[in-house]
Amino acid sequence: MRTKSMTLFLGLLFAGALLPLALAPFSYWPIAIISMAILFSNIYEQSAKNAFTRSLIFGLGMFGSGVSWIFVSMYVFGDISALLALIGTFLFCLFNAIFFALPFVLCSLMPKRRFLALAVLPALWVISEWIRSWLFTGFPWLYAGYSHTDTWLSGWAPVGGVLLLSFFTALAAAALTQIRVHKDLGSTLAALSLVAVMFLGGLALQKINWTEPVETSVSVALIQPNVDQSDKWSITMRSQIMHNLVAQTEPHWGADIIIWPEGAIPVLYTQISDFLDDIHQRALASKTTLITGLPSNQKPEGPYYNSMLALGASHGIYNKTRLVPFGEYVPLEKLIRGLNNFFDLPMSSFSLGSKNQPLLTAAGQNISTAICYEIAYPDLVAKNSRNSNILLTVSNDAWFGDSIAPSQHMQMARMRAIENAKPVMRGTNNGITGFIDHRGTVIKQLSQFSPGVLTATVTPYIGVTLFSKFGSWPIVIFSLLILTFLVLMRLRRSS
Repeated sequence: MRTKSMTLFLGLLFAGALLPLALAPFSYWPIAIISMAILFSNIYEQSAKNAFTRSLIFGLGMFGSGVSWIFVSMYVFGDISALLALIGTFLFCLFNAIFFALPFVLCSLMPKRRFLALAVLPALWVISEWIRSWLFTGFPWLYAGYSHTDTWLSGWAPVGGVLLLSFFTALAAAALTQIRVHKDLGSTLAALSLVAVMFLGGLALQKINWTEPVETSVSVALIQPNVDQSDKWSITMRSQIMHNLVAQTEPHWGADIIIWPEGAIPVLYTQISDFLDDIHQRALASKTTLITGLPSNQKPEGPYYNSMLALGASHGIYNKTRLVPFGEYVPLEKLIRGLNNFFDLPMSSFSLGSKNQPLLTAAGQNISTAICYEIAYPDLVAKNSRNSNILLTVSNDAWFGDSIAPSQHMQMARMRAIENAKPVMRGTNNGITGFIDHRGTVIKQLSQFSPGVLTATVTPYIGVTLFSKFGSWPIVIFSLLILTFLVLMRLRRSS
């Protein structure tokens, strides 16, 4: 019995570890459906305990494989030992796996009715992902829907966002499960027909123009400085970093917009007023708007914000509203500050920006801004995109080294473009820097781990998609209604 259980757990762990292969940079999208079908087959008609345990094991495999870059951040840049980094990475994956698995406890309430699993299992998967989007500030990573960034199903993204794509991915996996369980021609044809309708519907939706281009295009230059993370906050490197930024920018004055990435200026706003004034005057004289990342403050004692500041032809500031735990703020700060160098990383005491901030403007266009981690939040980006013409996301992915994280991050930016039917400018410290059109296609991008400048003419778009208007709520509410119906069915049967 123990050998059988061990084989089952290892199989689920492996199945979970396979799922990230469906996402960037690998993008073998059918693997997500197969991986999820293995999970569904092993929690179908199981007790609450078994469903939770098996989902937990699957989640450990999924997070252990898909966010292994957490180890890089801790060990290489967090200045802690390999053993502690391994323990920290495992605990992080375990924490996320627990909350991934909790909704699947409701599998035990599912009566043995043909095809009911086609509604319940996808609903459970969506609620599992949705919970991870907000619980303890959220970790909206490894959503199954991202596997369809380049398939026909992406046509549904402007309707219901990445969570709707996750629902359809889970529906395809549930269909495979039904075929395996019932093993009759009728069930097989019904399940396959449902999957075909989903994909063909997505193909038809891809032909809809949700937004319209404006008449005026803007010229943009994205600066990729490629500053080593170990040098980023070094006082001795400040002058060199800023000198290199100015030198890279010099040939591009006169462009409508120049973007420096997240934290490009490694000095507090109040400590570098002369430099900022010089840049402002140079941009003003060139009729350019320069948008740069920097830690901002109004008083030396704080509060401090991770910000994007517009200088030159337009002026404004955006303060980040979703902070990375330990990277930008320390949970239970008074208790754990000083315990380890990892809890004292540079710039790990930021405050939250206000929820309703004015959009940045440049060249007569409204620009919604997402700093680093924020691009992973579909509803946040949708809300900010409604009155914008262009989406801007900036990042410093040097924290992740040569891992799969930058490619995952880029894929999320592409999905935000599809969901909102607006072009995305993505500026980073060391890659992946690129321009994405309103349909999520990467038009141009720079190589990673080298300094460079990427230029393009960007066409702004006006209008909103259904997802921009309503966000993820329709599919979340639909999934919650399915699960509520499931609970009520069980209560009725028990009474």
